[in-house]
Amino acid sequence: MAGIVAYSPPPGQQHYGPQPPYLPYQQPYPPPYAPYPVARPTNGLAIAALVCGVGGFVIGLSFIPAIICGHLARRQIRQTGEQGEGMAITGLILGYVGTALFIALIVALVVIANKIGQAVPNSSGVPLPALPGN
Repeated sequence: MAGIVAYSPPPGQQHYGPQPPYLPYQQPYPPPYAPYPVARPTNGLAIAALVCGVGGFVIGLSFIPAIICGHLARRQIRQTGEQGEGMAITGLILGYVGTALFIALIVALVVIANKIGQAVPNSSGVPLPALPGN
C-alpha cells in the first residue's frame, strides 16, 4: 500500500481517469430550469379590429370593419383560447364610438345645411313654395 500514490493532474488540466463516485445527496450539476411555456398566438382578427378602430379616425369609415372583426375575434378567442381579447374589445369600442361620432357629424351637417337653406333669400325672384304648417 505504500507504493500506491494518488495522482492529481497539474493545474489547468482535467483529470481523465475514473471519477470518484458521487454521494447520493450531491448532484454533479444544478437541476435544469423548466422550459418557458409556449406563448399562445394572438388572434389576427383582434389585431385587425384594433387597427381598423384606430384607423377609422384617420381614414374614415373603417369603423364598420372594426365592429365586424371585433365580434368575430371575440367568438374565435372563446373557441380557441388565443390571446387578443383586449385588442378585440378595444376595436369594438373604437368602432362603436367612431360610428356614433360619424352619425352625429352627418346629422349636424344636415341640420346646418337646412338652417343655411332657410336663411338664404331666393335671388331668382321666384317665390319659394310655402312649407307645410307655416
